[in-house]
Amino acid sequence: MANKELVKGNEAIAMGAIEAGCKFYFGYPITPQNEIPEYMAKNLDNEGGTFVQAESEVASINMLLGAGSTGSRAMTSSSSPGISLKQEGISYMCGSQIPGVIVNMSRSGPGLGGISPSQGDYFQSTRGGGHGDYRTMVLAPASVQENYDLTMKAFDLSDEYRNPVLVLGDALLGQMKEPITRNKYKKKEYKQDWILDGAKGRERRRIKSLYLADGDLTDHNWMLFEKYESMKKDIMFETKYLEDSKMVIVAFGSVARILKSSIAMAREQGMKVGLFRPITLYPFPTEELSKVADSIKNFMSIELSTGQMIEDVKLSVGAQNTTVDFYGRPPGSIPSPDEFLEEIKTIYEKRIK
Repeated sequence: MANKELVKGNEAIAMGAIEAGCKFYFGYPITPQNEIPEYMAKNLDNEGGTFVQAESEVASINMLLGAGSTGSRAMTSSSSPGISLKQEGISYMCGSQIPGVIVNMSRSGPGLGGISPSQGDYFQSTRGGGHGDYRTMVLAPASVQENYDLTMKAFDLSDEYRNPVLVLGDALLGQMKEPITRNKYKKKEYKQDWILDGAKGRERRRIKSLYLADGDLTDHNWMLFEKYESMKKDIMFETKYLEDSKMVIVAFGSVARILKSSIAMAREQGMKVGLFRPITLYPFPTEELSKVADSIKNFMSIELSTGQMIEDVKLSVGAQNTTVDFYGRPPGSIPSPDEFLEEIKTIYEKRIK
């Protein structure tokens, strides 16, 4: 039986990055993700890597762009307003097809907000966030183990698609401690005939996002679009109790883990409630949720926000004569399983006759 270690969520992300072969980390301190750069500062050099505390979030994302263009595995991390400052660089990376892993342990907003958990960065994460017609793949862990596992997965997906991948956690998942099992990681090899590694003995290469010739940018954007569509083969999600459910709760990340307790209590009280948890927020598991709606017609989106993922839920099931209710909990405190149970009970009694 594999040994387990008690690990803090932010540290699990850093551990997963190092084991996935991350050789460069660029970041700038901001609560509540500071344990990530602290761990990388202490341990990355010992693994043959380089840690740089940049002078700003803007600097760190552009350093990630530079390291990624050489084919090196590299990562940056921040929290909400810091990720906002990185958006221009993320757009450039997507336009130039440069891989890299970006971690957002989100906090509450808008503005300075606070340091409590929030899911208010859903739109920013899944809709690009910066300028232009682009997407980043988004992975949403719901445990410390998944912080570790999905960070490693993010490096593989980033290399496979030549595109930044975002790991979207929050303050709760970053600060909690849980036992994890370290998995033996086997790095996949990807074709790197595009990297900048010196042109001696070969034709020079160029990495760019500027296309001025007539029609070139149109072709480039359609090519990127096809790539984003191809990401659907790597969609991940979790379901519970769908076999006999009359209502399905859709939730992600830390809210989904709290709701597992709420749903278990609801079923003890005779309510046939199930869970659908997207793990990839982009691409969203639209077809998979739509299939659920073939037999179940009542859905409820629960989020630690005033409502963002609900738009994707409605797009997934809205054409099948369904109802989609919503309970939003703006950030500022952590909801309890009992609080969620009361909201579920109210909607269940309203919808299930």
